[in-house]
Amino acid sequence: MAAERFDVVVVGAGISGIGAGVHLQQKSPDRSFVILEGRENIGGTWDLFKYPGIRSDSDMHTLGYEFKPWKAEKSIADGPSIMEYLRETVSEHDLARHMRFGERVVRAEWSTPTATWTVHTARSDGSTGVFECNYLFMCAGYYSYKSGYLPEFRGRERFTGRVVHPQEWPDDLDYTDKRVVVIGSGATAVTLVPAMANSAAHVTMLQRSPTYMVSRPDRDAFANFLRKVLPAQAAYNITRAKNTWRQQLVYNRTRTKPEQIKNLLLGGIQLELGAKYPIKKHFMPKYNPWDQRLCLVPNSDLFAAIRSGRASVVTDTIETFTETGILLSSGQHLPADVIITATGLQLVTLGEAEFTVDGEPVDFSTTRTYKGMSYSDVPNLATSFGYINASWTLRADLTCTYVCRLLNHMRDSGTRQCTPRLREGETDMPRRPWIDGFSSGYMQRVMHLMPSQGDREPWINPQNYDKDKKMFREGAVDDGVMQFTS
Repeated sequence: MAAERFDVVVVGAGISGIGAGVHLQQKSPDRSFVILEGRENIGGTWDLFKYPGIRSDSDMHTLGYEFKPWKAEKSIADGPSIMEYLRETVSEHDLARHMRFGERVVRAEWSTPTATWTVHTARSDGSTGVFECNYLFMCAGYYSYKSGYLPEFRGRERFTGRVVHPQEWPDDLDYTDKRVVVIGSGATAVTLVPAMANSAAHVTMLQRSPTYMVSRPDRDAFANFLRKVLPAQAAYNITRAKNTWRQQLVYNRTRTKPEQIKNLLLGGIQLELGAKYPIKKHFMPKYNPWDQRLCLVPNSDLFAAIRSGRASVVTDTIETFTETGILLSSGQHLPADVIITATGLQLVTLGEAEFTVDGEPVDFSTTRTYKGMSYSDVPNLATSFGYINASWTLRADLTCTYVCRLLNHMRDSGTRQCTPRLREGETDMPRRPWIDGFSSGYMQRVMHLMPSQGDREPWINPQNYDKDKKMFREGAVDDGVMQFTS
């Protein structure tokens, strides 16, 4: 089979991949590119998940692209609104002609003599595809689309009702006037509980341990005012800067004054649920704020559902499923007609594809991360991976900017290969986790598969917008670490 040839292959047509296409058009217009998407539609996460109430868990002025203002009244947006924003982006930048759907990347092979990645795909019709490129840009996200994470639950087969994972939400699930138990306390559970409580008989959020939560309005009054008096892009830029500054301020304060932030968060929930509600039992985690992701509660909807009696929180561990519900370790039995396992995602490295360099398999766990986007001794490859402690797209935009700078430097210098390599004295750097100081289980389960950080630039993944801006926008492309050859 003859391979199709492009300068750049982008893998994934979600937020990251669509953004990559726009950045390539605007900043490296001389490069041809194709966007390969394994599914049959754009959107990634926002097209895959169909559970009730699905929404952003950060504001759209930072989750949106730097080049496309978010103009809707609601800054905490639902899934359909985000999909419409992505469709508009594709249409406005004529990206559809660059996209190939039903092309799931399964293997990528680098050849140094030809400075070429050969990308193999499995097509949805059962056939295979082959694409060649000089540069491979992985924008496939960080979790498996095949299935979510599901722990083993004792007695699962005994339960006579329905058990559903949010990643595989069925179209025919009717929970009207049903008793629902949602297992989990992360962003998905916090979204599902108030959404389902509107029509269910009762919804119980069953958590093994609490999560920090904060309530805020789903509309940004400041942003909506600015749009009335300023051009859309100017108003968006100001709001984006304000929200980014606020995100970083809060995160930095959790690092320096965790008790102060903890008390503020818990005090806010106590005001929502009343002085007699057992906040410490159900809403005070054992870790500090932002050691795991903070959950957003728009318009206090979760707390309103609890106050109304339509929803409740139980903090306990599961002994076994029964025919009619869940038996807890405390001896309490939770009756249920429907059980939702909001137990998280299965994280993967680089879209679950296999990689070789000159015939040798790449084990990414043995590599060092270069700026949190490339890998030591792996040529012409970048990954778009956003922030854990802020909006994903902030870092995706920065990564795209750097990739375009890199491509332009290679064009101007007449080189075809760029490879980050450890210099003398750097091979003994301490190995730090790729995401450091973040204790969430879904991260810890796969951290051993990820590259490690060092203790100095550019061998770091700082998860810090200000540091990344300097690294990606201002740092030298030819920095002595990235080796350019022809």
